[in-house]
Amino acid sequence: MAAADNTSAALRRRDLCSRGIRLAGKMRSDVIDLLDTYVERQGLDASASVASVEGVPAAAVERWDEQTGTQRLLENLAAYRAFRALLAQMLEEQQEQLGEADAALGRALAAVLLQVSAFTYHLEELLRLESRGPPSEEGAEPPPAAHLSLFERKLRGLGVLRELAQWAVRSTRDLRQLAKPSPGSSSAASLAESP
Repeated sequence: MAAADNTSAALRRRDLCSRGIRLAGKMRSDVIDLLDTYVERQGLDASASVASVEGVPAAAVERWDEQTGTQRLLENLAAYRAFRALLAQMLEEQQEQLGEADAALGRALAAVLLQVSAFTYHLEELLRLESRGPPSEEGAEPPPAAHLSLFERKLRGLGVLRELAQWAVRSTRDLRQLAKPSPGSSSAASLAESP
């Protein structure tokens, strides 16, 4: 009975990881498209250098291969919660700045925000499956925008979108790593499959 439960949990995890990989790939594609539109509509240079943005977690990590599956999920969840708040802030600023003058950019931002929210929920489901509920959302709010000029807000938005694209790549790697069968679970799965 325990072997069947382990097999069921392993299959569910693999299924959630596969769906998460597809979600992350779609999100990355949409973010890249949004980046092109954002740069064009905001009048920015695509090669503009943007310093790290406060509140935006960096996708790059040292010793990535030493992280546990739970550590990977927790870091992803923290990042996407931050992105959800930052994108909502960007959308609000966009609507204030341009109103309905650039509805296409607003729709694209809203679509990516929806994808980030869905991916956040997906990560929470994976954490529940790992017998660990997601942590509370304390501190998930972006830092208050300290009276940034319009140009500084545009650059911050560019930095947020660039880092989100990097996170989509990292999330795919993390989920592929998590989908790999753990050494102990492969024998349980093969036992369950035998007649």
